[in-house]
Amino acid sequence: MPDSRVASLRRYLVCEPRHFAVRYAINPWMRPDRPVDVLLAQRQWQTLVDTYRDHGHTVENVKPEPGLPDMVFAANAAVVVEGRVFGSLFHAPERRPESVPYEAWFKAEGYEVHHPESVCEGEGDLVSAGRWILAGTGFRTTREAHREVQEYFGVPVIGLTLVDPYFYHLDTALFVLDEENIAYYPEAFSPGSREVLARLYPDAVLATREDAMAFGLNSVSDGRHVFISPGATALAAQLADRGYVPVPVDLSEFQKAGGGIKCCTQEIRS
Repeated sequence: MPDSRVASLRRYLVCEPRHFAVRYAINPWMRPDRPVDVLLAQRQWQTLVDTYRDHGHTVENVKPEPGLPDMVFAANAAVVVEGRVFGSLFHAPERRPESVPYEAWFKAEGYEVHHPESVCEGEGDLVSAGRWILAGTGFRTTREAHREVQEYFGVPVIGLTLVDPYFYHLDTALFVLDEENIAYYPEAFSPGSREVLARLYPDAVLATREDAMAFGLNSVSDGRHVFISPGATALAAQLADRGYVPVPVDLSEFQKAGGGIKCCTQEIRS
């Protein structure tokens, strides 16, 4: 089993946390009275970037802008499928200006960017999963955006309702392991959404609340290596038993803002 998983090389987009801070509270993790160690955050982020590159992946950078402390969470800026870019319209007014520098980056790279008409937070709530896109709603991205995404990409969109405010984005409660399977925390979803996931992925890896709260599901997989929070020990053990290779990367400073590995990583699917 350990040799049966095959990694595929990926292209990731990231943003240096030069201006990272917790200046407002838009999810239960954020407490402006709890200071962020920016130097530690920069070291942790650089370790993530270096780890991706050590595993053969390409990493591109968007220049951080002053006054946008959450711009480091690149996943929220867009979703890219087959070289097509669907941008973001953030729920929180504080984050809406982030879409401008990301759109500029994509355009400079030769991409056209679709402007959503409804609230939509990129890969935070839209997860490309092979034959379809898994799409979260309940706290941020709207169901209207799900329909817009399906019309734009021409890919079936599976709507999933999130019910626990600690898992306010889909990428805090679920991640794709490979083209065939996922890992997720069932209790983050409504009963009907849990049934949908069980039907689509009967062999999924199910996480405990402890591992989900440790940001274990805010992970990135290349099909073999899973870049994962070191606090998600039980989940890492399950993945290893399935033949995946857990690669722990500590992003504890970013958890103060409700983010982790995946939040900091936009995948460019060409």
